[in-house]
Amino acid sequence: MAQLLGKAKEFVADHIAHVKKPEADLSDVSIKDVSRDSAMFNGELNVHNPYSHSLPISEVSYTLKSAGRVIVSGTMPDPGSLTANDTTRLDVLMKVPYDLLISIMKDVGRDWDIDYELEVGLTIDLPIIGNFTLPVSKKGEMKLPTLSDIF
Repeated sequence: MAQLLGKAKEFVADHIAHVKKPEADLSDVSIKDVSRDSAMFNGELNVHNPYSHSLPISEVSYTLKSAGRVIVSGTMPDPGSLTANDTTRLDVLMKVPYDLLISIMKDVGRDWDIDYELEVGLTIDLPIIGNFTLPVSKKGEMKLPTLSDIF
């Protein structure tokens, strides 16, 4: 009986391992808006759904780091669903208060840009498998707006 259960587990695990899964890519991180008290950062997440039906997104979590420190982290409320057989673009909006940006001024002061690392976890509810999290990360640098850009 134990051998039969072992073979059944191997069969299921082998077939689940070969199931197509959605793929995600972070294409760009930029400053979307600047206000008097904060800056709004935007990460563009493109997710390809290989299935012929839409998939509900359970959660999108994010962490934006610079110089090894966490600038902002959180989750997106009600991100929607992935379109069937298509690529869906999600904007991951992150509001960063200026006091946090001031803490990384040493990095910014050198070349007026922010070296960043954005980590995003996209949790999707897949049929049969259940919740599946796609981890996506991107490193890069973004130029900060100058005073003439703001005014």
